[in-house]
Amino acid sequence: MTHTPETPEDVDADSFYDRPSKSQVKREMLALTELGKQLVGLPVERLRKLPLPEPLYEAIRLAQRTPSREGRRRQIHYVGKLMRNEDVDADALRKQLDTWEHGSKEEARAQHRLEALRDLLLHDDDALTELLAKHEVPDVQQFRATLRAARKEMKQNESLPPGREPQRKHYRALFQALKTLNLDS
Repeated sequence: MTHTPETPEDVDADSFYDRPSKSQVKREMLALTELGKQLVGLPVERLRKLPLPEPLYEAIRLAQRTPSREGRRRQIHYVGKLMRNEDVDADALRKQLDTWEHGSKEEARAQHRLEALRDLLLHDDDALTELLAKHEVPDVQQFRATLRAARKEMKQNESLPPGREPQRKHYRALFQALKTLNLDS
């Protein structure tokens, strides 16, 4: 059996291109640069929460500290280049940024549960007893003091004349105290 050389018509055109096109590579590069720009715009506390390799984290921090517009632009492009070279999970980063920007449904539900619990605690002494029985409160005395102050504040707000802004300091403090408790367990 003799082997005949293949003619160009016999070869599938797609078999020559086993890698992405230049246009596709450029689109991906621009998308990573745009993601890098978003990362540079984040506060340091949020940046620390992301799973970033150390060189990428340092490059982002340098871009945040760069005052000149052109220097910052070049540093953002460098961040995009690092993200390509460091094999960063860009999809996970985008998902986390989207969650922070729009909030997740779970976070919203948890927030509503805490607000409802706070309102229940303000109006019902039995709710406090039930809360203390079900969940460990690190400093019960402090928690009770915060609740008393919030109740007192609520009473004072009820007697305010129309047009006066109600005080919310202890109301918010009670919410923050509830947030620190691990109520999901």
